[in-house]
Amino acid sequence: MSLFTAARKAGASALPFLKAKPTSRRWNSSRNLTPCVLILLGIALDSVVRNDAFQWNVVGDYFTSASVLRGLWLTLWLTAVVTALGFALGTVLAAFRLSANPVLRAVSWGYVWLFRSMPILVQLLFWFNIGALYPQILGVRTVDLLGPVTVAVVGLTLHEAAYAAEVVRGGILSVDRGQIEAAQALGLSRWRRWWRIVLPQAMRSIVPPAGNMLIGTLKGTSIVSVIAVQDLLYSVQLVCHRTYQVMPLLMVATLWYVIVTSVLGVGQYYVERHYARGSERTR
Repeated sequence: MSLFTAARKAGASALPFLKAKPTSRRWNSSRNLTPCVLILLGIALDSVVRNDAFQWNVVGDYFTSASVLRGLWLTLWLTAVVTALGFALGTVLAAFRLSANPVLRAVSWGYVWLFRSMPILVQLLFWFNIGALYPQILGVRTVDLLGPVTVAVVGLTLHEAAYAAEVVRGGILSVDRGQIEAAQALGLSRWRRWWRIVLPQAMRSIVPPAGNMLIGTLKGTSIVSVIAVQDLLYSVQLVCHRTYQVMPLLMVATLWYVIVTSVLGVGQYYVERHYARGSERTR
């Protein structure tokens, strides 16, 4: 037997001793942290539910009171109107920004730059006191023409449109240019190209940030309480001034905001799922 053959046989016989021993299971961080997280959440929830300082009986009394429900309705109305008008104006501004006309592009860019630079509270206070600059508009006293609710709609809409314009523009730019050119080659009209080709694909990119903006607008309407618009937060504050039960009534507003934003979040999920059909992003 040659030396080489003997070495090979010796190596083969030694292989079982060279096999790696099975190691212990790896520490699964997510599995081991889950009980800890659940315990901490349980402790936090117990501290809230069993804390008498929250006065849950008072929360239950005012949760569906007439004044709170009126404030909730005005909050929902403001959210719907501001979102609709904001995205309508934002779509126009996005079209201007994508236009070949340099004047329209400059107007759109200037609008977005200006209204994104100003805090929303400053804008609301500016429009609320616009009568100091223009006492009359079209022969009508500005104070009579622009009431608190009108000021809230105008201020929030102009603010919303600046962000909506960028969301819509980003969605349109996300559509591959080659598909538009293919639609042109097929002889589709401009309207059909936008309605059948561009918009369905752009909505995949528009819906997620638009849904976040809708929820942000719902919560952002609480700022109109500074100009005495009786939204949900202002209605709760009026009761606070009368009863001095601050924390229970703040919990009433908080619970309503959580409920409504949760419903909007579920709706956003299904809308995203609808426009994600045929793509990999279906979850």
